[in-house]
Amino acid sequence: QVQLVESGGGLVQTGGSLRLSCAASGRTFSDYVMGWFRQAPGKEREFVAVIGRSGSKTYYADSVKGRFTISRDNAKNTVYLQMNSLKLEDTAVYYCATDPTSVGSTWYVRTGSWGQGTQVTVSS
Repeated sequence: QVQLVESGGGLVQTGGSLRLSCAASGRTFSDYVMGWFRQAPGKEREFVAVIGRSGSKTYYADSVKGRFTISRDNAKNTVYLQMNSLKLEDTAVYYCATDPTSVGSTWYVRTGSWGQGTQVTVSS
């Protein structure tokens, strides 16, 4: 099983930017579709973005489309989430995960691995 460690979270003002990283170890990273999810206080975990094994295909939640960019470096076993134009509602714990899958436009992780999460707080 793959182990995932997120980093890069922090406190940022509205309109600012952050880049999250998720480092993977234990298995062949390029075998995995990778995703980012987030969970705000009192809310369910929600899908943010997904990237295919080669990095050529990406898909985003409507709430972050045009502001966030998911990318990966298979040589470094790392997936990234560049977050720009941050809003108060982006405040959440952000998790990376392996092998997200979808039913229609609903994404979830059935058998994949999760990281421990990194806190992103956007302040006004």
